[in-house]
Amino acid sequence: MARAEKGEGIYNVVVIGAGTAGLVTAAGTAGLGGRVALIERHRMGGDCLNYGCVPSKALIKSSRVAAVMRRADLYALDPVDVAVDFARVARRVKALRAKIEPHDSAARFEGLGVDVFPGQAALESPHAVRVGDTVLRTRHIVLATGGRAAVPDVPGLPEAGYLTNETVFEREEPPGRLLVMGGGPIGCELAQAMGRLGARVTLIDRGERLLHREDPDAADLLKAQLERDGVRVLLRARVESVAPGRGGPHRAAVRQDGADSRPAVAVEIEADTILGAAGRRPNIENLGLEKAGVAHTARGVTVDQYLRTTRPNIYAAGDVCGPYQFTHFAEYQARLIVRNMLLSPLAGLGRAKADYRVVPWTTFTEPEVARVGLNEKDAAQAGVRFEVHRFPYSDLDRAILESEETGFVKVIAAQGRGTILGATIVGAGAGELIHEIALAMRERIGLSRLSSMIHVYPTLSQAVQRTADAYMRTRLTARARAIFSRLYAWQRRPV
Repeated sequence: MARAEKGEGIYNVVVIGAGTAGLVTAAGTAGLGGRVALIERHRMGGDCLNYGCVPSKALIKSSRVAAVMRRADLYALDPVDVAVDFARVARRVKALRAKIEPHDSAARFEGLGVDVFPGQAALESPHAVRVGDTVLRTRHIVLATGGRAAVPDVPGLPEAGYLTNETVFEREEPPGRLLVMGGGPIGCELAQAMGRLGARVTLIDRGERLLHREDPDAADLLKAQLERDGVRVLLRARVESVAPGRGGPHRAAVRQDGADSRPAVAVEIEADTILGAAGRRPNIENLGLEKAGVAHTARGVTVDQYLRTTRPNIYAAGDVCGPYQFTHFAEYQARLIVRNMLLSPLAGLGRAKADYRVVPWTTFTEPEVARVGLNEKDAAQAGVRFEVHRFPYSDLDRAILESEETGFVKVIAAQGRGTILGATIVGAGAGELIHEIALAMRERIGLSRLSSMIHVYPTLSQAVQRTADAYMRTRLTARARAIFSRLYAWQRRPV
């Protein structure tokens, strides 16, 4: 069958948005032989490539090297008073982004057989999408439009100007005195990185602790490290107004609630640069969702367990529908959609439901904070009977050798059994170590089997094994010990 001209005929799927979810959907469907149209209104690669994972991790690496140089005495070397050329660091970030950019380019996807259309997409019907003057007809539609930084509603802030993750990596001027609004992963990562690169950073958050999804012991370790890096951390605090600077610093009026029922205090913070990192919102405007009968809320597009919207032939993936805003999560959803779209005509045979029980994530601060499954708070709220098994980095040989003794592995297990319900890892390499536990959870491998698995010595991954060993020691009850003692005594009889 002759291939139809670009924009003509019927597509198997029209994908709206060329971030991670959209690119994976397009590449996967085209690779299986489907006809795909991909629409992107701005930059190929979406948030991850342009404003998120890629530039932030490049910046974090430079900041970590600077921190290591300053504390070289830990390794019996002379510490270095690092002079940071921020513009040079910013150019490195852009250069590394440009190096990765071809992987997500329109040229690459055209080479894969995908028809790429630049422009704003709008649904004309459940089976038609308009981009510019072209109307694309299709069997399926995938909404992968992502999200954007939420604009803080603070009087005076628009006049003062502020950065978000979408603009912070474009500037080459040093931030000077930096006010970071938001103590989630983005806020913590950028606060620490900018502080290590010479900025005087104040980080504020409304919550009782940073990283509100994580357990207090994890958040407390991170807060302590941020403060050692020179970051001023104000919790239970919010910016009430900003007085724009006129050739001088901006002045932020901050209200900080007191702990333990103590009265609130007013704090004035001078800042040359303000960074908003207080959440994200989905990109659902101007898509014609109502015209196609696609239900949505302020939190994003509504989907079912197969990632279908209220129109069964229209799917959604990534930040536009959630519930998690991670690149790897968007990729997981996209892979699921490719499968479900292909099998949808077969009365649902072979379709797969989204399973969010084992979703790992990592905040790439130092120490890294990684998590999968339940933490202590979640388990308690769910009414689950559980026990906690823990191993500190300070007792791990490799961590000692590398002077990386801050951190721990904590596993939540079913009471009286080695079934893993979740884990939190704080410390060097936490983002790598969490995958062993995630795999164990997915494949229903318990702590006893993790304990018996051979781990290379000396590695950080032994911390996972040692945590499993801690569980095994709890199995040695007084009765079992008494039985073993009698067995050993019997073995010592004269021969």
